[in-house]
Amino acid sequence: MVKSYLKYEHSKSFGLVNSSTSNVVWSTDGAGVSSRNTGSGRAIVAAKEEVLCWEIKTGALLSRWRDNECKSQVSAIAQSKTDIDIFAVGYEDGSIRLWDSKIATILVKFNGHKSAITTLAFDKSGVRLASGSRDTDVIVWDLVAEVGLFKLRGHKDQITGLQFIQPSAPQESGEDEEVVDVEDSSSEGFLLTTGKDALIKLWDMTSQHCIETHVAQTNGECWALGTSPDGTGCITAGNDGEMKVWSIDTAGLYKLSKQVNGAVEARYLQGRGILHRQGKDRALEISFHPRLDYFSVHGSEKSVEIWRIRSEEEVKKSLARKRRRRREKLAATEKSAMEIDEVDEKVEDISTADITDFFVPYVIVRTGGRVRSIDWVRIKGTKSIQLLIATSNNQLEVYTVVTKEKSKKSKSEEMPDYSRTLSVEMPGHRADIRALALSSDDKMLASVSNGGIKIWNVRKGTCIRSFECGYALCCAFLPGDKILVVGTKSGELELFDVTATAMIESIKAHEGAIWSLQVHPDGRSVVSGSADKSAKFWNFEVIQEEIPGTTRKAPKLRLVHTRTLKVSDDILNLRFSPDVRLLAVALLDNTVKVFFVDSLKLFLNLYGHKLPVLNMDISFDSKLIVTCSADKNIRLWGLDFGDCHKAFFGHQDSILQVAFIPHSQDGNGHHFFSTSKDKMIKYWDGDKFEQIQRLDGHHGEIWALAVSRTGDFFVSASHDKSIRVWEQTDEQIFLEEEKEKELEELYESTLTTSLNPDKNEEDDDNEVGAAGKQTTETLMAGEKIVEALEIGTIDLELMAEYELAKATNPNTAPPARNLLFMALGNISAERHVLNTLQKIKAAALHDALLVLPFSTLPMLFTFLNIFAQKEMNIPLTCRILFFMLKTHQKQIVSSKTMRTMLDGVKENLRKSLKRQKDEMGFNLAALKIAGERVKDMGTKDYVDEETWEEDDGSSKKKRGFVQVS
Repeated sequence: MVKSYLKYEHSKSFGLVNSSTSNVVWSTDGAGVSSRNTGSGRAIVAAKEEVLCWEIKTGALLSRWRDNECKSQVSAIAQSKTDIDIFAVGYEDGSIRLWDSKIATILVKFNGHKSAITTLAFDKSGVRLASGSRDTDVIVWDLVAEVGLFKLRGHKDQITGLQFIQPSAPQESGEDEEVVDVEDSSSEGFLLTTGKDALIKLWDMTSQHCIETHVAQTNGECWALGTSPDGTGCITAGNDGEMKVWSIDTAGLYKLSKQVNGAVEARYLQGRGILHRQGKDRALEISFHPRLDYFSVHGSEKSVEIWRIRSEEEVKKSLARKRRRRREKLAATEKSAMEIDEVDEKVEDISTADITDFFVPYVIVRTGGRVRSIDWVRIKGTKSIQLLIATSNNQLEVYTVVTKEKSKKSKSEEMPDYSRTLSVEMPGHRADIRALALSSDDKMLASVSNGGIKIWNVRKGTCIRSFECGYALCCAFLPGDKILVVGTKSGELELFDVTATAMIESIKAHEGAIWSLQVHPDGRSVVSGSADKSAKFWNFEVIQEEIPGTTRKAPKLRLVHTRTLKVSDDILNLRFSPDVRLLAVALLDNTVKVFFVDSLKLFLNLYGHKLPVLNMDISFDSKLIVTCSADKNIRLWGLDFGDCHKAFFGHQDSILQVAFIPHSQDGNGHHFFSTSKDKMIKYWDGDKFEQIQRLDGHHGEIWALAVSRTGDFFVSASHDKSIRVWEQTDEQIFLEEEKEKELEELYESTLTTSLNPDKNEEDDDNEVGAAGKQTTETLMAGEKIVEALEIGTIDLELMAEYELAKATNPNTAPPARNLLFMALGNISAERHVLNTLQKIKAAALHDALLVLPFSTLPMLFTFLNIFAQKEMNIPLTCRILFFMLKTHQKQIVSSKTMRTMLDGVKENLRKSLKRQKDEMGFNLAALKIAGERVKDMGTKDYVDEETWEEDDGSSKKKRGFVQVS
């Protein structure tokens, strides 16, 4: 009988405030709290494959957006300009998902890029989305039709900046009307892009081609693009602290959008000058304040530079000061009056002023970690500016800068004050998590890192305690789960009271780093292993300590050193056997030595690894010991004779942790887990030496692992600072099925890669291409269409024969149709084909149709003709028809049968469209009449009674009396 195993699945993850793979977006508190302006708002951040929504003021997690089908990390986030609840999220696999933040649901999913999304931008109307990627392409998506419009090629390296430019009609003097946007006309606006290839390009969205290209940076790379809120200027930044200022001729772009034809040689992007940051590292982001004249720029250092944009009056005052100083300097050198006047004329002209007179450094904000991303906090009615900063050490900070514009007494030379007002840092570590420990009841989890200890509620995933410590390397709960013992890199053992959130004692236990410690199975002592080539045994002792200032005494736990085991090399790990008979010690010399606990005499010497053993564990029955090493191998040994049962290649990189399930329920006592630097967790059968399951999820090397006492779940922690809980389910898995699944995943990944052509194979001269990408989903959808067409065609022929036979003999029995139609309610063939097409998502329809071979086109056009004749989903019919005509135009034109078939489709489709057009016109006319009636009923004019009476009296005709004499 084939043995089955229970499957482990990812249950929850916590420990991440934000990840450094994506930008941060600030959003308002929402409709529920907008009436009381708290001044905090929400922060939308990436947390590996998830998106988290934090309330900044309280540090509460409001929502978590996760697509279970996607395991790639989030790489870009953008908020819609028209609907604040709509967010576009780009992932490292090149996919884009549109989320509704209110209900945390995916609205649309796009696939078009081959590599990670680097930047996203909505247009002003919120109906188009532009995405840039590391594959050097820019794709413009239609969010209403849910399709990719086109792909723009032109950059030779990854896209670093995107911005829609929508010029407005210039107002004539004396006009008080609102500005008319280009969107209201036939133009689709313009797109500004920058790339790592140091180029800045301006694209015309109407004609879909590049109208202007400039070299943005002189130092070789352009990494950031910031556009002013009014769209009249932008700033690009690259290496060595260089920033270049550009002016955008919006009036010229508006005129260009109105032209029908004719080449234009005008320049719409003009370089105005170069600014230099104080920091010389690579700039990562430039962000203009949405209302005030400020912009911020930052690199990868622990600072954000805020610059101020001067008004014309301030520039004139600055030039006047320069003129005055220049005159004083020339007068001191006894220059002639003519030379002084020439200098005055040069300095007074504002058009010749240097760019540094307009843009001046304002303040440098020093942060608590390396800055990853920034966004402005848009608060109304305050005299300060606020900045939301996401750092690379897993925290969010809000800084408030007090503006000095309205303070008359402050001197211009004084630096403005700033302070950190809010932060979200409690729910995560600042450094890598090095060890995990579960409490005896599996309800609490302790995680330690460099400088911090956190206690978590496993069920809720919330942080309930936080301590400061040294560089922690290992930890363990003492019996009772009220005290935590931690071993540090400096050789100290630190005891913490979990309830009181305080350190009880710190003992200098070793001369080197304490790499491992374990509590004795009887709960009365603990053993620590260090790099000073010794293992020390410590007993627990409770003493009565006086409370300062009182005569009372309180019990206090102490560690008392009892024995020391000296070995020949550094100790990397140690383990007690569950029967308390043996102690296994892993040394730096690649061996594992097993000692008797009572006498500390050597029992076994396990050697075979080629690199040091990093971790090990002993099974519940004390018969097996599993060891893992940096040589990527796992070895299973017997503890009776020390023989190696099996050595096998476990992972693609160094194996960091192994752990047995602590009990033998359902015969899984010899099952164990292993974690590695290859970001994988594997579940093994120690009796059959087979891999049961591979668990993906982490995005960094997995440093720590803890298995629950019951084996129902285990917890892992990684270099990506995330803690993940994996729970056992009731679903059964089989070894052969898991192997087949892995092979299928490998095959599918290579299949989709081969179907998507490389850029080198495409025409380099073509700036515009189709926005599409073949995925497993589109391939399966294409196969379903082909299958539906084949079954439907057979059924059409069968029913046609039946109708002919019925015309001659009315008593002819109906034929036996395909069982599929009968199972679906005896539907017609055309209805089945239409249902199949309707089930395919709009974003994947074009890619699915590309899978169809040309031989299936006659069948498809036959059904399209039926759809048009019976007026079945005409919009979808037209979309499929036009796409297939565009794709296979040459073959269709050269085929006689296809041309005759198209005549019937054209006639039927024209009739259907004309009828729909008439119906829409009738409905529109009715709506106009109804709207006018509503307007007339709801409109009232203000009338002054006195004036109305005068006007009424003057307008009346006087009555003429006829005199009768």
